[in-house]
Amino acid sequence: MTDAFHIDVPHTDGTLAVIALSGEFDIATAPAVRTRALELIADGHPDLVADLAGVTFCDSSGLGALIGIWRCAKDADGSLTLAAIPDRLNRLLSVTGMDSFLSVHPSADAALAAHPDHRTTA
Repeated sequence: MTDAFHIDVPHTDGTLAVIALSGEFDIATAPAVRTRALELIADGHPDLVADLAGVTFCDSSGLGALIGIWRCAKDADGSLTLAAIPDRLNRLLSVTGMDSFLSVHPSADAALAAHPDHRTTA
């Protein structure tokens, strides 16, 4: 049985947005994540923080979605930062070399605080 998957956007501020995922990030859910992230980019939030604290599983489809989001954000002069990544995904990023392209922070708050365009008002 799979965990119910949810996509939330708990923070938007200027160019920044947090997209928080929970549940299994896999072939069934990756397209929805990509679609929602691209909507945020199109709405003027090209600097995305993917809060993965609630992700219980991530397969290659989830990784592929993150890479696609990173490319689209980059094309929009933005960025993709990962926050609170599960250990298994951290290993997957390391094996694929994506950890050299994606910034990682221990929490979404830390990722927001580290972003140069972060404003203290939410």
